[in-house]
Amino acid sequence: MADENYSRDALKDRICPFMTLSHGENPLNAPISRRDPTSVIEPSDIARLRFTVRGNVIVTGGAGVLALEAVRALLEHGAAGISLFDLVPSFESVHAVSALAVLRETFPHAKILTKVVDITSEDAVARGVNETVSELGSVDILLCFAGVVGAMHATEMTIQQWRRMLEINTTGSWICAQAVGKQMIKQNTGGSIMFTASISGHTVNFPQPQVAYNVSKGALLQLKSSLAAEWARYGIRVNSISPGYMDTVLNEGDGLAAARDIWTSRNPMGRMGDPSELAGVVILLCSPAGRYINGADILVDGGGSVF
Repeated sequence: MADENYSRDALKDRICPFMTLSHGENPLNAPISRRDPTSVIEPSDIARLRFTVRGNVIVTGGAGVLALEAVRALLEHGAAGISLFDLVPSFESVHAVSALAVLRETFPHAKILTKVVDITSEDAVARGVNETVSELGSVDILLCFAGVVGAMHATEMTIQQWRRMLEINTTGSWICAQAVGKQMIKQNTGGSIMFTASISGHTVNFPQPQVAYNVSKGALLQLKSSLAAEWARYGIRVNSISPGYMDTVLNEGDGLAAARDIWTSRNPMGRMGDPSELAGVVILLCSPAGRYINGADILVDGGGSVF
C-alpha cells in the first residue's frame, strides 16, 4: 500500500526520517555517580536512595485497585505529587473514595489531585497534563493503568466492540504517552513512562476467548519498545509491566469461578496475584534502581507464562 502522503509514482522521492539515539555524554542518561568511598553515609541510606521516587506522577485509570496500590507505593518511596486521571463514576466508587481518603491522611504533605479525563480524547488529556503541570510544577513519571477487558467469541464481536477495546487500551495509552512525553522533553529533565500490558500480550489466554483484548495488550509491547528507542535521547525511559491474573473485582463473582479454578491450576504458584505485588516492579521502574532499564517488559504473573 502506498504512503498516504504520496502518490504511487512519487514514492521514490520520499525522504525517510531518522531517529536519533542518545550519545555517551548525554547528561540525561548518565549513570548516577558512584558513592565516594570516604563518605560517611550509612549503607541503609544508600539502599533507601536507590529506590527513592522523585518528582510528580500522572496515573491513568487512577481510581482503580491496581493504580491505587501503585500510588501508595510511590508516595511511600518519596513521590511529591500525584495526579490521578479517571472518569467520574470511577472516582465515586466506594473503594476509590475510601482509598483516597486514607492516602491523603497518611501522606498529608503530598499533593494528590484527581482529574476527570477521558484518555481517548486528545483535548482532555492535554488539558489534564497542563493542569497537572500548573498545580504540581512538572510531570516526571507516567503510569498507564487505564483499560478495559472483555471476553467473547471472535465470530460474535462487533466492529464497535473491537474498536472500543483498542481505542481505550492502546490508543488511550498512546495519547497520554505522547502528551506527557512532549512535556518531559520541554522540561529537559528526563522521566519514566510505564505501560500496563498483560500476559495477554504474550500468550493466548485460556479458557476465555478475548482476541481484541489480547491484541490491544500486544500492541502496547511494541509501543513501549518504539518509544524507548526514540525517546531515550531525551532521558525518557519507557517500559511496561505484564501482570498475570490479579485478585481484583474484575476477577470476582460466581460466573468466573470455573475460570479462576483453571487460572490457578495452571499457575506454578497456585494462586492469583495480590495487587500489592505489583508495587515493587513499579518502584523499580520509577526510581534510580531502574536507571538502565529501558524498553523492557517485566512479567509479574507467578510464573504462569512459563507454560
